[in-house]
Amino acid sequence: MNASEPEARLSVSAALREQGEKVADRWVQLQLERSVLGAGLTEAELREEADAFVDALRAGLETGQPVDRVATAHPELRQAIADLSLRRARGGATPTATSLAVLALKEAVLEAVQEQARDTHALYHAAVFVNRLLDTAGALSFATYVEGREEIIRRQSRQLLEISTPVVRLWDRVLAVPLIGTLDTTRTQVVMENLLQAIERDEAQVAIIDITGVPTVDTAVAHHLMQTVNAVRLMGTDCVISGIRPPIAQIIAQLGIDLSAILTRATLADALSAAITLTDRPLRSADPVGPR
Repeated sequence: MNASEPEARLSVSAALREQGEKVADRWVQLQLERSVLGAGLTEAELREEADAFVDALRAGLETGQPVDRVATAHPELRQAIADLSLRRARGGATPTATSLAVLALKEAVLEAVQEQARDTHALYHAAVFVNRLLDTAGALSFATYVEGREEIIRRQSRQLLEISTPVVRLWDRVLAVPLIGTLDTTRTQVVMENLLQAIERDEAQVAIIDITGVPTVDTAVAHHLMQTVNAVRLMGTDCVISGIRPPIAQIIAQLGIDLSAILTRATLADALSAAITLTDRPLRSADPVGPR
């Protein structure tokens, strides 16, 4: 450890302890002036965040952790950094702007230290100490932002998949999943989960998987369809695949894909007729038709 580091730590800790409110105010002012937010935070929210962050920073310094580990090792400070980063990720700020928001604290802290520094030598070592301390905090905020943003994107993608693969109740105990677009592994899993839940909820006897909107069928798509069909059958429900258009039928034949064990129909209407036969129920105009 540099011989000047303990003195620099004491100087920075004293500035945060004695001028904490002033440091927080100045930090908020710097962020507003530089427009580094882009997260829709109000000035009051910024002030609340700044107060908590400065308090956590002071508490972290007082633990005696090495300067390069204060931001990562002190739970309160680490949580304050995570809260700041995730709040900005949810608000749509860029990761660079998030890091700059943390790094703007350097100037606010150094201004407070400068007021009580004995000489330029002490101020220099305090500045080096603050840079090391908040560079680590900035890097942690960047990493936390990226992780949080990826989780938000995954959650939004999942929600879009669920919206794009609705389970529709066509008839009493007859469900359908109209598929549009490419069927990949992730989407197959969503389709399977939604369909199996709907089968259990409605006590469905027949499930129709309509692939009219699927542009092409290859070995991978056929494999995904078979997975879904097998899962449906394990629930004790019959499965019908509709939307087998002539080009699709030709591709399936050329690829040698065996769908002989699956009941298929050219149109959704044909599949519904087959489903009604499978449920052994007469067609009545009073029966409901429509989405569940």
